[in-house]
Amino acid sequence: MATRAVVRKTHKLYIGGAFVRSESGRTFPLSSHGQVVQIARASRKDVRDAVRAARTAWPSWRDRSAYNRGQIVYRLAEIIESRRDQFVDTLRVTGSALGAAEKEVSAAIDRIVWYAGWCDKIEQLLSTKNPVGLSHFNVSSPEPTGVVGLVAPFEPGLIALISVVVPVLCGGNCAVVIASEREPLSAVAFAEAIVTADVPAGVVNILTGYRPETVPTLAGHMDVNALDLRIADEAQDAAAAQLACNNVKRVRRHGEPPNRFWYTGAAQGPDWIEAFMEIKTVWHPAGV
Repeated sequence: MATRAVVRKTHKLYIGGAFVRSESGRTFPLSSHGQVVQIARASRKDVRDAVRAARTAWPSWRDRSAYNRGQIVYRLAEIIESRRDQFVDTLRVTGSALGAAEKEVSAAIDRIVWYAGWCDKIEQLLSTKNPVGLSHFNVSSPEPTGVVGLVAPFEPGLIALISVVVPVLCGGNCAVVIASEREPLSAVAFAEAIVTADVPAGVVNILTGYRPETVPTLAGHMDVNALDLRIADEAQDAAAAQLACNNVKRVRRHGEPPNRFWYTGAAQGPDWIEAFMEIKTVWHPAGV
């Protein structure tokens, strides 16, 4: 006689600092080891709600000192370290071997700590006093772009998600993330860490569901300032980029690199922070 799968838990979306059901009430199943976990399936309205939450949170996050943002990001790494076993178990549920899961969690923690140190240094790196042939000072410095929409790669679920989200936060932006539909539990665990890491409500919003139902709304939303697309499907990728033209968003298109990429030095760098910052230039008369 066949054994019936047991529905263990229904996971929710993370919007505006709270775990909420999808507006449509829909879920999709994730089966593993004889159990079925129901994952919230975001709708177009959920995407709009997440963008609204990010826009509301952005002025406060932008105006915090870079040092304070670094403290908060570092606290996030501490929370994940304290819950290491939970994250390892989550990755194993989605099919990772024990050694691979432990390696991924360690790499994710290290990456967050690395970016935490850049929060109060990126401005010094990107700022400059420009030479001009007039009696003026010409100074350039970076400012955050605003609300950034992120489409996370399908896998690996944790290290790739963290690698695209954390540099956006370090630059003073807020994020609306479409999580992997293949490994959504990593995104749920990450959201649970965010809640307890002093990250203000609305700074990070995480949606689970199917890309065809969420990405077009995110890409075309007029209150999203930039997109980071990690989509292997060329047709979906091109369609999202085209929708972004409605309000001239900044768009980065990368496809989905192989898993090993996320463990290399190429998967982190100050340029990942710079990608979603605007360089503003100020002219000021020189004193006599």
